[in-house]
Amino acid sequence: MWLVALLVCTLATAFAFVYLDVPIARSMLGVLRSETLATGFGSAVLVAAEASVALALILQRITRGHLSPWREATLLACLTSICAYAINDGTLKFFFGIANPTAVMHGTRHTFHLLGGSPKSSFPSGHMVIAGAFAGVFMRLYRASTWLLSVLLLVGAALLVAGDWHFVSDVIAGTFLGVSAGLLAGEVWLAHSGQGGRDDRGGITGRAEVSRPDLRV
Repeated sequence: MWLVALLVCTLATAFAFVYLDVPIARSMLGVLRSETLATGFGSAVLVAAEASVALALILQRITRGHLSPWREATLLACLTSICAYAINDGTLKFFFGIANPTAVMHGTRHTFHLLGGSPKSSFPSGHMVIAGAFAGVFMRLYRASTWLLSVLLLVGAALLVAGDWHFVSDVIAGTFLGVSAGLLAGEVWLAHSGQGGRDDRGGITGRAEVSRPDLRV
């Protein structure tokens, strides 16, 4: 299923890059642009907030000796999101080197500049990588939350495009990368934590207990 999703995402990203990105960016120019929003919800601010939450949960784990399953999932989601963002901004944006909508609207070509990017490049969207990775963990550990989180991701992607912060192709690729990282982290967590059971609401149940027969004669 993931390979099918990768193929669909690749085709959708390529189609958006060629036919949708620039026309939609021009039509959305100035619709929602706000320096206050850009600063208040910048990637660095979101990562700092996640790091603060993660640190608080780690301290709670150290002092109390345990965390509830939901708080464990939150900690995992924060750490996964931070790591995915670091890889995206430190590697992928540098590799693809696609200018952001503001630069393109001022004459920069909307094309790849391989190995010529920076953290300010546009593709993939760092915001959607952050949000997608966080949501992906909960989608895997608490499947009942999938629809709600999907709607929130869609709204976030639409706001990024409407605010001239990202192209359509940016948010498609960023969402896919982020959610994939979150799903992977959740799967690894389930495999190595012994929390294999689930309740009817999609949440994690307690650790599986395996009874061993008495072999004494």
